[in-house]
Amino acid sequence: KLAAAYGFQGIDVSMAHVKELGLPRLSRLLESHKLVASNTGMPVNFREDDDKFEEGLAALPEFCRAMSELGCTRVLTWLLPYHETLPYEANFERLRSRTLRLCEAMEPYGLRYGLEFVGPATMRAGKPYPFIYNIDGILDLIQAVGKANLGFLLDCFHWYTSGGTAEDLDKLSDPLIVGVHVNDARAGVSREAQIDNQRAMPGETGVVDIATFMRALDRMAYSGPIIVEPFSQRLRELPPEQAVAETVKSLD
Repeated sequence: KLAAAYGFQGIDVSMAHVKELGLPRLSRLLESHKLVASNTGMPVNFREDDDKFEEGLAALPEFCRAMSELGCTRVLTWLLPYHETLPYEANFERLRSRTLRLCEAMEPYGLRYGLEFVGPATMRAGKPYPFIYNIDGILDLIQAVGKANLGFLLDCFHWYTSGGTAEDLDKLSDPLIVGVHVNDARAGVSREAQIDNQRAMPGETGVVDIATFMRALDRMAYSGPIIVEPFSQRLRELPPEQAVAETVKSLD
């Protein structure tokens, strides 16, 4: 109701919603509020051991069928920018192999898969094996996997903290972007010292060059969801209606 009242066009869904409400009721709710099921998360645990991955992969078709029926074609998740035990090459190969199998499982249902790199240097500091943390790293993975339904969950905070440039954004196109996060970085903190879960509303501090970021999306005629991800305690503490109103204002 809040999403519809404040002019959002879509809302994220999950298997938890499907199991709680059932597909018919969830579909009716979306339709009655003129909302699309814009995106969902990846239910398979691909970050840990083989048994957990295989267990999740076996259950993926049920998830894919449900999302397809809802018209939700964009599956979004993030990558850790380090590994505790695997060197870069071994971690890359394991991720490539698992990502290929996930893409192959989702492909018959028309689902696309967006991966988010995590940019802050503070996330990699002191870790034994740093991993993908920027646009080029994801592009390398997409090329290695070789599936057309694989792309980016592109976050402007991670673009900024990874040292991303306008030229990096020029490497991207609408078919490569599955979802977008917008937010801002903390004022008075250097790029290198930014903390992953401490952010602001898009355009709030002016640290992230949101204009360049949005112009790039406009240039490539980006057609997917734009999601506010501010990790803001102030926003969390607001009454829901006020929080939604502020979110819409920041997007406008």
